[in-house]
This record gives sequence, C-alpha cells and structure tokens, in this order.
Amino acid sequence: MVRHTAGLGLLAIYIGSIWAANWLTTRYGLITVAPGLVATAGTFAVGGAIMTRDLLQDALGRIAVLAAIITGAALSYATSSRQIAVASGITFLLGESLEFGIYTPLRRRVGWGTRQWSAVIGAANVTGITADTFLFLWLAGFPVTLPVIAGQLTAKAYVTAACIGLGVTIRAVLRQPEHA
Repeated sequence: MVRHTAGLGLLAIYIGSIWAANWLTTRYGLITVAPGLVATAGTFAVGGAIMTRDLLQDALGRIAVLAAIITGAALSYATSSRQIAVASGITFLLGESLEFGIYTPLRRRVGWGTRQWSAVIGAANVTGITADTFLFLWLAGFPVTLPVIAGQLTAKAYVTAACIGLGVTIRAVLRQPEHA
C-alpha cells in the first residue's frame, strides 16, 4: 500500500515535471544558469523528472513511466508551444528508453539507497541527460552550441546530484534505530 501511494505521488511529480519543463521553456526560453552558460528555462524541472523516472519505475513499473510521458506531453501540447511539446515527448521517449536499458538490468543487482544504487542512478541519468540535451535542443529549435549544451548539462547535473543526495540521506535516516 505504501509503495503504491508513493508511486502515485511520484507519478504526479513526473507528469508535473514534464509539463512544468515545457511551460517554463515556452514562457522564458533560454536562461543563464552559470557565467557564460545558458539552458532552457525548464531544464531544472527536466532534471527532476529524469531522477523521478527511476523511482517511479521501481514503484509502479515501466508502463507507468511511458504513460506518464504521454500524459505530460499531452498536457504540454495543450498549454505550451506545440514544437516544444512534441520535441519534449519524442525526447523523453527516446531518453527514457535508453535509461531503461541501463537502469533496469543494473537495478536488479543492487539495493536501494546503497552506493551501488547511486552509481546505477548516476549512469542511467547521464545517458538520459545526454540524449535529452542534444535531441531536445535540435527538435525544439534551440541553438546546439557549447554554451547551451554545457548549460543544459550543468543544470541537470545540479538536480541529479541533489536528488541522489536526498535519496542516500533518506536511506540513512530510515536505517537509524528509533529511540523511545
């Protein structure tokens, strides 16, 4: 029951992240993320979506992830630039397929919240982040230049590192014995 409830929360976060990324990018375009680096305004939301995907897969399965991508893309199509929504949907489907290929087999071998789990999340996310960056920029009509690519990767790395740190911290807290 707890896993299912957590899974539904993750599903809402994932769909919301996809929608937010596309809405923010439609509204604000490129923003500065570090000196000399720019990224699409929705990049931070995408970073959260990429991390949430792995947890959502653990909670509800791969079909739920694919359904969430389609739902997020449909919501985006209704409220954001059509070009950005379509580019996002295609990019998420490709990026997540690549992540499935890495995360799923490796996840079966390691425990949640361990150092190995962090490495599995990191490897899967690097794959998804890289594919997402190049393909989305190209399909959405943004410049595929060094400052934009580096900005996209930097922003997504910030979010991924924060999420991995949060996951490891939660695991450590859950392992602590309760004091009466």
